[in-house]
Amino acid sequence: MKLLVGTGALLSFAGGVALAGGPEPRPVAAPTTPEVKKHPLPKSKDGDLVIGLCDGETSMEVDGVKEGQPLTREQALRVSGALMEEWLKKNPNANWDPVQLPGVAQAPKPPPSPDPKGPRSPPAVPRTPEKPTSGGPVKEGGVTAESGGRAVQQQQGARIQDGHTYGAFSERDEAIWAASTQAFVEEGNRIFHDAAAIGGTVAVSCDMCHPDASNTHPETYPKYQVQLGRVALLRDMINWCIENPARGKPLADDDPRMRAMEAYIYAKRKGTPLEYGKK
Repeated sequence: MKLLVGTGALLSFAGGVALAGGPEPRPVAAPTTPEVKKHPLPKSKDGDLVIGLCDGETSMEVDGVKEGQPLTREQALRVSGALMEEWLKKNPNANWDPVQLPGVAQAPKPPPSPDPKGPRSPPAVPRTPEKPTSGGPVKEGGVTAESGGRAVQQQQGARIQDGHTYGAFSERDEAIWAASTQAFVEEGNRIFHDAAAIGGTVAVSCDMCHPDASNTHPETYPKYQVQLGRVALLRDMINWCIENPARGKPLADDDPRMRAMEAYIYAKRKGTPLEYGKK
């Protein structure tokens, strides 16, 4: 028995030596993200500004405006409208919801930022009663120090919302959450309509091709985007539009503007079933 144990120990040691001296595991290459394709714009022989559409193919010169000069919002609306008309002619059977593109006559103005004293502030709902201090006056038959905070609140008429994963919360809690979410969406609405807010340099804003976030189809992401040459998330497509039609710099994933725009776009498609990968 001792011999077997000793042999086993020896084999184990030999195995350990063999493992220690064996070939080192090959390093696993980190997955790489394919490089995003660019939208090369044709050069104007007159040095005029050339604006590209977010399809990565369509573009047009803006007569009388030189490269490097900004457009006015009215000019940007005319350009984006003309580009969209051209795209629709080239793609008559495209899966494109019919929407009225904003014209110069009814040029929408960017909505203001949410009032910091409005939706972000706690709404006017009754304050949740607090648990009385231990040793204080307690009516006969009422709650006691051993009843716990929940029993105290129920006894005093506070409406407690059950069914949450993380516990029970008051109506006031839920109202604050709803108001905070709405303020987040409204901020995204403002940025979506404001070329300067997304860092654009030619006055083109997201709403000019996507009024009310139409035809953004957030429920279809992730999906392969031909323009980008790879599978894209919604934020990838937002950045593509910022870089190309709007001539801005891409936003970081955690940029508050990116987060707000995503919230706004998703909010506009509330109730639409997810269908990732759909073209």
